[in-house]
Amino acid sequence: MCVFELVTVATGSGPCNVFIFSRVLQMWFDFVTQFMLLVISTSIPLRAVSLLQPVTVQCEEAQLVITVHRDLFGTGQLIKAADLSLGPAACQYTSLNAAENTVTFTAGLHECGSTLQMTPDSLIYSTSLNYNPTPASNPVILRTNPAVIPIECHYPRKDNVSSKAIKPTWVPFSSTLSAEERLAFSLRLMNDDWSAERPSNGFQLGEVMHIQADVSTGNHVALRLFVDSCVATLTPDRDSYPRYAVIAFNGCLVDGRSDDTTSVFISPRSRQDTLQFMVDVFRFAGDIYITCHLKVTAVEQAPDPLNKACSFNKAGNIWAPVEGTRDICRCCETRNCALLGGQSGRGSHLDRWPRRRFQRDVASRHGEADVVVGPLIILDAYQESTDVVEDRVEAGKAAAPGIL
Repeated sequence: MCVFELVTVATGSGPCNVFIFSRVLQMWFDFVTQFMLLVISTSIPLRAVSLLQPVTVQCEEAQLVITVHRDLFGTGQLIKAADLSLGPAACQYTSLNAAENTVTFTAGLHECGSTLQMTPDSLIYSTSLNYNPTPASNPVILRTNPAVIPIECHYPRKDNVSSKAIKPTWVPFSSTLSAEERLAFSLRLMNDDWSAERPSNGFQLGEVMHIQADVSTGNHVALRLFVDSCVATLTPDRDSYPRYAVIAFNGCLVDGRSDDTTSVFISPRSRQDTLQFMVDVFRFAGDIYITCHLKVTAVEQAPDPLNKACSFNKAGNIWAPVEGTRDICRCCETRNCALLGGQSGRGSHLDRWPRRRFQRDVASRHGEADVVVGPLIILDAYQESTDVVEDRVEAGKAAAPGIL
């Protein structure tokens, strides 16, 4: 029986000294080998040293390219390409090089479930390369363990190139390494105190809808969000009929101009990249979809007739802006905001919207997007009580099928 003690190796005495010395050398060899490779969370013992770098990552402007050698663990044993995936979304490889035994993954910085962390100086996109071995011939036998390789791409946040000769109306972004140069617009129904998203899309006549528009600016410069137009329709198609304008003329909440409504923009804003407004619930020949055209400007750009948020103040019988001077809202009454802003004014304000896909969250390469919320189910008190009675009658019939 051998008693394994470190002193046995040091003195060279004992029957097991050669075995222990070899074991210590092997442990040191494995430790150095793992530092030569990428950090891999696996318990697979490395049996040989490979001079190849198993994983290489290229962090490009809008995507990352990962090249994986199929001799991932440097043992001479090639893994199956299908056992590799990228990120929590388990994206599959984009190309396979049989001659070089490499697998390539190409993905956008926001794809495959990657996460973004912002520090004062950097944007850090994190994901992982996952290896999940599948059985070969015998479904019960596995000869390797799963492995996870963390991957990060670091980008500097402040890389502007400026020109004193040209001053644009708004600066698109503060970093040339923006993730696909996109802004994320969203439109949500909120609860009455704006603290959380409303869990239900059902309303009764007499209630008020609390609608919040947001834009996720990411690493862009500070932006101010505006709701340019909103239209209610029976389908997600904003061009369908019938339709009803809630907000029009580049930010005028025209629904609040009616005598029997209290629709209004919330002022002051909670954030420059958020705009909240309330709309009295109305019936519109069926379920309602509300499609809004959202856009942004730089915070330092003063609001104007084309970029504004105006509500009608019934007490003062005047249009009032969320920010800016009152004169930018005068066109809400005359309905000639496009002419004052320098546009031709031909055609409906709805026709000037770019045709884009309708969803409650939209990523846009530009400073504007169409976003839809719905369907909104509107019931009045009479309908709701009638539905409850009908449900109880049907339940009674089910319990006593002999009664008609």
